[in-house]
Formats: sequence, structure tokens, C-alpha cells
Amino acid sequence: MYLTHTWRPTAFLALVLGAIIILSYTFHRTDTKAIMLKVLVCVESEYQAIYRGGGRSTLLLIRSKIWPMKDGTPRHTRMEWAKKDREIKTLLRKLDDLMPSFTFMDINTTTSAKNSKATILNYKGSYCVGEHLMVRLDLYNYLGKRKEYGGDFLRARIFSSSLRAGASGRITDYRNGTYLVNFTLFWEGDVRVSILLIHPSEGVSALWAARKKGYNKIVFTGKFLNGTSSVHTECGFNKTTDTELCEYLDVRDQEAFYCEKPNNVPCDAFVSLKSNNKPISYLTALEHSLFSSLPGAELRGCNKGLSLLATCKVGMTSPSPRGFVWQNQWHPVFCSMSAFHTLDRINACLKQKIIYLLGDSTVRQWMEYLTKRVNTLKYLKRYAIGKPDRLVAVDMARNIQINWKKHAHPFVGSSEYTVKDHSYVAWDIDLVAGGRDTAVVISLGQHFRPFPIELFIRRMINIRAAIQRLLLRSPDTKVIIKAENTREIDIDQERFGDFHGYAQYLALKDIFRDLKVGFIDAWDMTVAYGTNLVHPPDHVVGSQIDMFLSYIC
Repeated sequence: MYLTHTWRPTAFLALVLGAIIILSYTFHRTDTKAIMLKVLVCVESEYQAIYRGGGRSTLLLIRSKIWPMKDGTPRHTRMEWAKKDREIKTLLRKLDDLMPSFTFMDINTTTSAKNSKATILNYKGSYCVGEHLMVRLDLYNYLGKRKEYGGDFLRARIFSSSLRAGASGRITDYRNGTYLVNFTLFWEGDVRVSILLIHPSEGVSALWAARKKGYNKIVFTGKFLNGTSSVHTECGFNKTTDTELCEYLDVRDQEAFYCEKPNNVPCDAFVSLKSNNKPISYLTALEHSLFSSLPGAELRGCNKGLSLLATCKVGMTSPSPRGFVWQNQWHPVFCSMSAFHTLDRINACLKQKIIYLLGDSTVRQWMEYLTKRVNTLKYLKRYAIGKPDRLVAVDMARNIQINWKKHAHPFVGSSEYTVKDHSYVAWDIDLVAGGRDTAVVISLGQHFRPFPIELFIRRMINIRAAIQRLLLRSPDTKVIIKAENTREIDIDQERFGDFHGYAQYLALKDIFRDLKVGFIDAWDMTVAYGTNLVHPPDHVVGSQIDMFLSYIC
């Protein structure tokens, strides 16, 4: 009796404790599964939201749970992020190594174009086509003292106004105030040399430092619909405010844009943007420019034959300079460019083609040029011409379709433009089926100049990844990268100057150096033409398009 009486409460307590342990474990597992399920659902929702430009509620969950935290993020994604970050840092180090870093107290110690000297090292009365003209530059400051360091931003060009010819020169910086400019003499006839000091090395140092100091040189104003009325708030890439934000994030490619959230208006009501220069500066600019004319020299043929060149194809490597202008027509030196002077030749090339022009207004110029040149190409939405809205032109008889779509943030312009169909170029490329008769042209850069260059580098790395995916599923698709045009010299140098464009040009060539794409070196072309216009005249645009058609036909 005693033993039985003692055993029953002990057994009962053991059973109760066991049940509690089992229930606790079960609830813990259930709760963990629920949390894991919630995170996985958020990941799936995020990618769907990005694809359709979704709203803030899902994006906030992702930001707090997954980005940039590692918890719940697939290992492959984290590895891709880390790889991208390493490449960005490597490219930034390369650019930093090229840039001067100087401070100065007296403007008289900066580079003076007037006091500097240019000497033709191999001057003679006449040269043969194909020979080189070597010019040494010795730079001095305003005090007449020789510069002991390099880093000046120079532009060198040979030209002939009567022959409508031009070519850029290759500049070597010896980092001691001496530069060597190598000109290849491409044409027979007269030639003159022009060397432009765009910025002294001290100005380059100041511009490069200023570019790193933030995203607030441009202010964006976003428009949100609130029923039949609208509300405007400030937007940007790096909003530091206590105000609640609408966050438009691309987790896969680590892109982000923010707007201050209007009161009682959902973030999904975001419809348009415009921008203006913000009255802020990080430097006292020391911009000095000078065209220095050197003695002319007669060129003659010398019975030297021209070498036969292979037809232009995507993936070709090329020297510097990549070509020259003759009779207002571009001639590449690394391949044979076809001539598309007649409408019949252009139509034959474009027949059955679908072309995607993705980027800024400098590639929209291509569409405007083609629709003027090929009068059978008709816009589907005529009211959109000249505005930063999507453009589509077709020739039904020849089954030609040409599309232009602007790139996503940052798109800088005082005119209001829609963001209803906003998507990054990498995602637009992911939607291209591709094929033998498909061509994709990408041109970005001008709108990125006011911002830290990391933004441009990250965007182009993301675009490269999208191109690689496209070429895996459709290897016969033609992909063309168009570099930036040079632009007006009297532009706001801190925001839009060509120094920033040149830094991006160097990064662009590095990022796409091993990819099988066609490269249209609009930078070299516009230097050779000497246009200095962000939207160059038709004969320059026509040469760019002839190069493009040579790649795809």
C-alpha cells in the first residue's frame, strides 16, 4: 500500500513533465516553421514586387529581415553581393591610382596653359599616311616654374577643316609635368594639332574629391496621386531624415531609391519625377582651357597601301584611337565598316529586326535619326516624341520594330517624367527573348555624372550580368555598348563635366573588356569630330548608327 501510494504521484509528475517538454518542443518547432515560412514568403514577394514595381509594405519587411542582413538570404546571393562589392572596390582603387591628389594655397602654382610648351619631336616638312606625329608637352605654372607632377586633364586632336577630318591623340602622363601625345596620321592632306587643357591637375584633384562627397548635387521631386489631386515630396538615393520613407529597393542587384512618404498617401501612388540642380558646391573650381595650335604639315600617300580589315563583328578588340573622321564619316581602324548611305541598304539591314535602345537621350537620338532617315518607320505613339517616355516605331511591311526606353534612377531632367513603367536596364534585358534578329543597345552615363561613381559602376556590373544571362539563353543576340559622348565645355563642371564622363568611360571599358559585345566608342568619335555637344549633329549620329548597323548586319 505504501509503495503503491508513493509511486502514483511520482509517475503522474513524470508524465506531466514529459507532456510539457513535448508540447514546448512542438510549439517551438511550429513557431520556427512559421517564422521561416514568413521569411521565405517575403523573399518570394520581394522578387514579385520588384518585377512589377511593388509597394513599400513588402519592401520594408525585406529590408529589415533580409537586406542587408544575411539571415534568410540564399548563400549564392550573398556570394554574388560579395563578389560585386570586391569588383567595385577594385575599380575604385584603379581610378584612385590614376587621379592626382593635391592641395594648393596659391592659384599661381597651378598649371598655366599660356606658360606651358608643346614641341613636335619628329617635325619635318611632310609625312606619310600611317606615320606618327609625336608631341611633347612640358607644363608650367603661372609663376613660370615647371610642374613636378602630372594628372592634368588634357584633350588632344588632329584635324583638317577643309577635309572635314579629325582623330584623337593618345596621351601618356609621365607624372612629372611631362606628357607625350602620339597622333597617328590617317589621311592624306593638311593636318593641324589642337591640345586642350580642360582642367589643371589641381582642378582634377578637387573634382574627384568633390564627386565622392554625396548624392545631394541633384534634388529629385516625386509626384504622388491622392485621388484627383497630387502631392509632391523630395526623393533621392540617400535620404537622411526622420520622416517616414517610401523605399523602392531592388534586392537582387542592390539598387535603392527613396522618397519622403506623403501623409495618408500610399507609396504605390508614386507616378512621376523631375529634378533640379541643388545650390551646393564642394569646391572652388579652377577650370582653365586653351586650344593651342601647332604648325601645320602636309601629308602625302608615299605609295603605302592600306591593309585589308576584317568585317566589323561583336567581340572585336581595338587599339586607341579606334578610328578617324574623313569627309565627315567615321572610319574604324580595327575593322571594315559597311557603308549605309542608301535607304535600300538600311532597309535591307533592318528587315525582320527587333531593336531595343536602352538608356539616355543620346541613344534616343538614334531612334529620332532612323525615323527621319527611314520614312516607313512610324511611331505607335506620336505624342511621345521628344519626351522621356517609351518610344516604339515599326515598319509593318518589313517587320521592323525599334524600341527606346529610358534607364531608371538617376534620370536627370527638369521636365516631369513618368515612373509608372520605371525599371532598371538589367531587368529590361532579362525580359528580352533574344535571337539572331534581335539587337540590344545600351547607353548610360550622362545622368550619373553628378553622383558618386560607385552608383555608375554598380549599375554597369548589374547590366553586364544581365547581358551574360541573355547570351546564355540566346547566344546569337547582338549586344552593343555605346560609350558616352563628350559634351559642352562651358557646362557645370562639378556636376556634368567631361572629366566625370571620362572616369566613367575608363570604368566602362574595364567592366566589359572580356564580354562578347560590340563597342561603339562615342567618346573617341566625338573627340575626333570635335563636336563638344551632348547631342551631336546628324552626321555624327549617322556615323554611330553606321557602326551599329555594321555590327548587326
